[in-house]
Amino acid sequence: MSKVAIVTDSTACFPADVIKGYPMHIVPLQVIMDDKSYQDGIDIQPTEFYTRLATTKSMPSTSQPTPGYFAELYKKLLDEGYDILSVHISSRLSGTLDSAAQAREMMKTAKNRIALVDTMGTAMAMGFPAIIAARAAMQGATLEECRIQAEKSISLSSLFVVVPTLEFLHRGGRIGGAAAFVGSMLNLKPIIKIIEGKLESVDKVRTFSKAVEQMTDLFIKDVENRLPVRICVHHANNPDEARTLLEKIRTRFSTSEVAEAFIADVSPVIGTHVGPGSLGIAYLAGM
Repeated sequence: MSKVAIVTDSTACFPADVIKGYPMHIVPLQVIMDDKSYQDGIDIQPTEFYTRLATTKSMPSTSQPTPGYFAELYKKLLDEGYDILSVHISSRLSGTLDSAAQAREMMKTAKNRIALVDTMGTAMAMGFPAIIAARAAMQGATLEECRIQAEKSISLSSLFVVVPTLEFLHRGGRIGGAAAFVGSMLNLKPIIKIIEGKLESVDKVRTFSKAVEQMTDLFIKDVENRLPVRICVHHANNPDEARTLLEKIRTRFSTSEVAEAFIADVSPVIGTHVGPGSLGIAYLAGM
């Protein structure tokens, strides 16, 4: 029987306890801060990142993993007898999947043992499909069966985000259709959603608290009649509000309607683009 390893990347923002024991390997993206490069979640953790962000002299930037990094990991896993499902951040937000594709080509005769999945998402909207695939792999599913499970879950997953300021999304070039709000409307709090792999504004509210309420209502509308739901509340150095948000979300469902629910830090790479204080709701509904 073949065995399958899941390769994914650090923008999923997995809590360590959620993926403990899974056949999962996380490739870090890079954060460049004060002319130094750090591996996301390895050389720099969220708390340190947000502390330094408050005093840094220049806006941090990010970069994708190199094809060589992927190739080294792929070769190791192939040599250990694994087939590989590589599940990554939207190709419309990052070149990470392209690096993975280049590495796959380097594997030559073994490249048919590597399947690539563009989740068209990020954070746990990407992470949930990776987890579903990993759980299938643990139950003995083949590479193709794991890929099918991941693809199915992608169609049922999404992500909402509320940011205190558009500054970080604007500077990082990740704001997509929400760019119309930059300038005269900067005082508004946009609600951002992943749509077709890009960050798009779906509403705008005058205050952050009202934006979080509206985000929650939009999330509830998205998942109604598609239960059970798996929920992750993301926060960028905003743990107290994240806990409050998750508690409020739980009151909107019965216990049996929530398959799993947890809180996750926003990684330094994602934090570079959304900025401190941001809150998000990632979900997988109906699977």
